[in-house]
Amino acid sequence: MTTTKVRAGIALPVMCFGVAVAPSLQAADAPAVLAPVVVTTSRTEALLKDVPASASVVDGETMRDMRPQINLSESLGAVPGLQIQNRQNYAQDLQISIRGFGARSTFGIRGLRVYVDGIPATLPDGQGQTSNIDISSADRVEILRGPFSALYGNSSGGVMQVFTQDGKGPPTLGASFSAGSYGTWRYGLKATGEVGTAGRAGQFDYVLDVNRMTTEGYRDHSAARKNLANARLGWRLDDDSTLTMTLNSVDLTAQDPLGLTRGQFDTSPGSAALAQQYNTRKTVSQTQGGLLYERRIDADNDFRAMLYYGSRSTTQYQSIPPAAQLNPTQAGGVIDLDRDYGGADVRWTHRRTMGGRPVVLIAGLAYDSLAERRKGYNNFTGTGAQQVVGVMGALRRDEDNTVSNLDPYVQASWQFLDKWTLEGGLRYSTIRFKSDDNYIVGVNGNDSGSTRFRKALPVASLRYAATDTLNLYATAGRGFETPTLNELSYRPDQTPGLNFALQPATNTTVEVGAKSTVAGGLLTAALFRTTTDDEIVTASNNNGRATFQNAGRTRRQGVELGWDGYFYDQWRAQVAYTWLDAQYRDTVCAVAPCATPAITSGARMPGVARQSAFASVGWVPPKGFRATVEGRYLSKVFVDDRNTDASPSYMVAALAAGYVTSAGPWRLNLSARVDNLFDRRYAGSVIVNESNGRYFEPAPGRNWMVGGGATYTF
Repeated sequence: MTTTKVRAGIALPVMCFGVAVAPSLQAADAPAVLAPVVVTTSRTEALLKDVPASASVVDGETMRDMRPQINLSESLGAVPGLQIQNRQNYAQDLQISIRGFGARSTFGIRGLRVYVDGIPATLPDGQGQTSNIDISSADRVEILRGPFSALYGNSSGGVMQVFTQDGKGPPTLGASFSAGSYGTWRYGLKATGEVGTAGRAGQFDYVLDVNRMTTEGYRDHSAARKNLANARLGWRLDDDSTLTMTLNSVDLTAQDPLGLTRGQFDTSPGSAALAQQYNTRKTVSQTQGGLLYERRIDADNDFRAMLYYGSRSTTQYQSIPPAAQLNPTQAGGVIDLDRDYGGADVRWTHRRTMGGRPVVLIAGLAYDSLAERRKGYNNFTGTGAQQVVGVMGALRRDEDNTVSNLDPYVQASWQFLDKWTLEGGLRYSTIRFKSDDNYIVGVNGNDSGSTRFRKALPVASLRYAATDTLNLYATAGRGFETPTLNELSYRPDQTPGLNFALQPATNTTVEVGAKSTVAGGLLTAALFRTTTDDEIVTASNNNGRATFQNAGRTRRQGVELGWDGYFYDQWRAQVAYTWLDAQYRDTVCAVAPCATPAITSGARMPGVARQSAFASVGWVPPKGFRATVEGRYLSKVFVDDRNTDASPSYMVAALAAGYVTSAGPWRLNLSARVDNLFDRRYAGSVIVNESNGRYFEPAPGRNWMVGGGATYTF
C-alpha cells in the first residue's frame, strides 16, 4: 500500500490536512483498505495518526456517496466532538458546534472558524456561515478540535476547512441530480481536467462546477432556492512555483419558518403560523475569490502568499410585532446588510537541524478586514386596518461598521529523539471594532464607538511514538472569543454606545490522546478539559433588541472515541462517540438584586448534548451494488441558560443503496436513500435562549432521496 501526499489548494497559515486517494477509486480487484490520510502540520507532512491533535478528514467521495449533496450535516456524523444539525431552515444556516463551542448561536456559525479554500467564511468578528460550500466539487472537509485550534485566532473553539478538488487528470464532464421528499431537487454540471504535462511548467488544471437546489421544505413556509457556482484554476508557473485561483458565488432565497413553542412542537410540528403572518424570509448574494502563490526557494525554504476578497448582501424579514417597533430605540424588523471583506496571509517555512535533529520553523502574518453597511427598517407600513406586515417600511437603523485583525504567528516542530516530537506555536491576535451611527433620532442616541481586543495565544504539544502503530500525545493551549458586532451593538442598560463592558471569553484547554491502527482502520481517543473565563451569554432579549454579558466561568470536559476502516473485504464501518459535560461554574444575575438568577452555578450549557453517537456499516465496493445502514443518537439538549426545558433524546436510522458501473469513457452511479427510517418525531435542533419560548426546530419524519450521476472522460 502506498501513501499519496496531497497539498491543499489555498490553506491556512498554521495547519492544513490532505487526504490520499479515496477508497471508492481503488482498483476493483484490490483489497479494500482506507488509503492513508496525510496531515500537513505547519507544512511538515505526516500521517494523521502522527499528529498531536484531534483532527478528522472526510473525503469528498464519502460526502457524495449515496447522499443528496446539499448539506454538510449529511456526511459529518462520524466526526467525534462535532455536533452538526440541520435546522430545516435555509434562512438560518446549519447549527454547528465543536466541543460545545458555537452552541449558543441562534443563526449562522459562532465560536468556530470556517474556511472555504482558505478564504474565511468566518469574518474577523467571529460570525460565520456555510451557505457557499459546494459539496459536489469538494475534495475534503477537515475538522480540527482541541488546543491547536487556538492558532487560528479569534473564535476558534474548533476549525472546519473545506477544500475544492483539483483538476488533475484527463478532461471529464459530469452531471448529477437528486430528488427527494418535500419537493427537493438538486442538479448540477461539473468539468475537470488538465492541460500540459503534469508537474511541468505551463501545466494548467481546472474544476468548474455549478448546481441548483430547490425545495418546498418539510415545514410550512420553509421553501428555499439556492444557485451555487465554484471554480478552482491552477497554473504551474515554473518548476518551483504555482498559482491557484478560486472563485465562488452563491445566490440564496429562503423562507424562514421560525421556531416553535413546546405546545406547537408537540401538537403541530410542521406548522409555521407566525412565519406565514409576517412572511419571514431571507435573501443572500455572495461572490468571492482568492489567489494563492507558492514557491520553493530552495531545499530548506518555502514561501507562500494568499490574497482574497468578497462581497455579501443580505436582506432578512423578521417577525417582530409592529407594537414593539414603536419603541424609539428599536432597530426595526427588516435587516438590510452589505459586507465587503478581504485579507492576506503570507508565510515563510524554514527547515534546519538542531542537535542533529530536524526542526521546521514557520513565521507568518495574517490580516483580515470587514466593512459593513447595516440598515434596519420597520417590517410594516400603515396603521390600523390599513397596516400591512412583511414589507419594508420606515428606516430605523443606519450605521457603518468595520472590523479588522492583524495576527503575526510562529510555529516550530522538533523531533528531539527518535520517538519524541515537540511542537509549539504562538499567535498574537489584535481585533479592532469601529461603529459609526448615522441614525440619531430623538431619544435614539449615538451608538458610535470603537474598541480593540488583544490576546497572545500559545500552544504546545508532546508526542510519543510508542510503537509503529500507536502514538500518544498531550497538548495544551489558550484561546479566546471576542464579541461579534451584533453582540457589541447595544448595552443592557439601554444607554447609547457600544457595549464596552462586554469582554472576550478566554479559554484554556488541556488534552491527552492516543491514535492507533487497529483492525484495518484508525482508532482515535481523546480526553479533554476546557475552562473558560467570561463566557459570553444573552443578558436580555426584548422587543427585538438583544444584549449580551459575560457569565463568569464555564467548564467543558469530555471523551471522544472514533474508528473508521474496512474490517472485512469490502465491508466498511465508522463509529464515533462523544461524552461532553458542559457547565456554568458561576451564578449570574441579569439585574440586581439577584432574586432570580439568569444562570445558576452547575447549570448545563444550552444547545449541547451530553452524549452523541454514530455508527455505520456498509458493503461499498468501487463498482457494482453498494449498501449502507447508519444509526445516530443524541441525548437531550437544554434550550436555555436556566435549563427550563429540553429537546428529548432521540435515535434515528438511515438506509442507503446504490449501483456503480462503467463502460469505456462512461461512469454511471445510481442511489436511493431513506432517512429517519422508523419515522421518529424529534427536534433536529433548538434555538438557544429564544426570547419568546420558540426554541424547537422539528426534524422531518421518514423521508427519501433518489439520485444519480454520469461522467464522460475524454
